[in-house]
Amino acid sequence: MKLRLLILATLFAASFSALAQTLPRPAEFYFDADSHATKPIVVVNETGEAAMARLLATIQRDPHANAEAAQLGHMAMEAGRIEVGQALYQRALSGLGSGNTLWRAAKWNYAWDLYRSGDREAALTQWVELVTARNITGSWMPQTLAMALWSVDRKDEAVQWYAAAVRSEPDQWRGTSRYDELLPDWRDDERATLAEVQAAWQANPPSWP
Repeated sequence: MKLRLLILATLFAASFSALAQTLPRPAEFYFDADSHATKPIVVVNETGEAAMARLLATIQRDPHANAEAAQLGHMAMEAGRIEVGQALYQRALSGLGSGNTLWRAAKWNYAWDLYRSGDREAALTQWVELVTARNITGSWMPQTLAMALWSVDRKDEAVQWYAAAVRSEPDQWRGTSRYDELLPDWRDDERATLAEVQAAWQANPPSWP
């Protein structure tokens, strides 16, 4: 499938602008699984052009094909078609309310795709919306936000969030030796960024509360 066919699926021409996000103070502990968020969106199990063609056909037929739009958005961004992927994610999210379980998964996946495309501020925007949308203290939140905040030079906040990870699971996050086990889907550079936060936390652990 050619790039122009993907662009035809984004007739709404969504624009995206990441704003600086104000985070709430970290909670004391983060134990919730938040399993509705931390999962890939998979409607079509195939990969490559055949899968993209199937997803696009469904999206063109059905204006409510939000899961299909999110999966195709992920595939587009993974392939380097960033603007197309953003537009597809925006289409999916515009059809979902924050109470919809798919909304959380779409936000979480979109944030990772934005982060890995180099748009760290925009990724942080998506993650902050997940944190503030519902009263959930997801176990993924402290270390992910610590990494994201450090990446956009909000280092004091990053250390505060890393401290929440250590409070929650000290045996996991006090050191860096288990990062490969605990963060198998993270890339090497992402784990390296988190290790920088850990070093800053270790040098000057913030008090609680």
